Amino acid sequence: MERIEKLPASQAIRFAYPRNTRPVSVTGAACELNCAHCGGHYLKHMRPIESMTAADPSPSWLVSGGCQADGAVPIAEHLDRLAELKQGRRYNMHVGLVGEAEIERLAGVADCVSFDFVADQATIREVFGSDRTVGDYIRCYQALRSRVQVMPHLCIGLNGGRLCGETRALELLQQLGAEAITLIVFMPTRGSRFADRKPPGLSETAQVLTQARLMFPDIPVHLGCMRPGGRYREELDQWAVRIGVNSIVNPAPAAVALAERLGMTITRKEECCVL
Repeated sequence: MERIEKLPASQAIRFAYPRNTRPVSVTGAACELNCAHCGGHYLKHMRPIESMTAADPSPSWLVSGGCQADGAVPIAEHLDRLAELKQGRRYNMHVGLVGEAEIERLAGVADCVSFDFVADQATIREVFGSDRTVGDYIRCYQALRSRVQVMPHLCIGLNGGRLCGETRALELLQQLGAEAITLIVFMPTRGSRFADRKPPGLSETAQVLTQARLMFPDIPVHLGCMRPGGRYREELDQWAVRIGVNSIVNPAPAAVALAERLGMTITRKEECCVL
């Protein structure tokens, strides 16, 4: 930690509190994959697409849902309705491993696509129970990026808290190109197959975060909303401030106080960090 404390801090940082972005699920609480790290838990806190109307006051929606067996979120079948409901609001979409035809259609509706980028074959098999490959993730990312703004997401410790392929993912994104990158952190989730696991060690997580900052010095690096709370978040968020992360979602108060003490230029927003 002392080594990273010496890295120069960015002069500006954004704190995002996405209370004005409505989470919407196109599958309700259902997910065919029932992934080991989630078990569909987070879908329960999203609004089903069937309940949404154009009168919703939210200026933006996070549109997601459970994955089909092939790893795709079935957003395509809802695109006509989403287009009708858009009414000037912005959409950040989690689409999973979608095909070319779906990408062509969603490009006309999505303002941004958040894409979970995985670069470890064992993680794909053990977490998702899928026979998809790292090559599938690369091809889908490239196809998406050619049609729409894409925010690659890298979950540190996705495989039950173990680091497996995070560095390789960053290296691939360097080669493929990215306009920004979001880092999130595995959290043990009640009811999931990984409920009894632990988050990756704080030092391991900070190492990956620092690696991302150093490998991508010229694009925004975000610390996303999915990460452990309590002391873990407090220390990690302060670390993120020190190493020059561009934005932090729902930051720990100690991190905000640190940015103020450092005299940083602070901006705040109340929508999803990628929008």
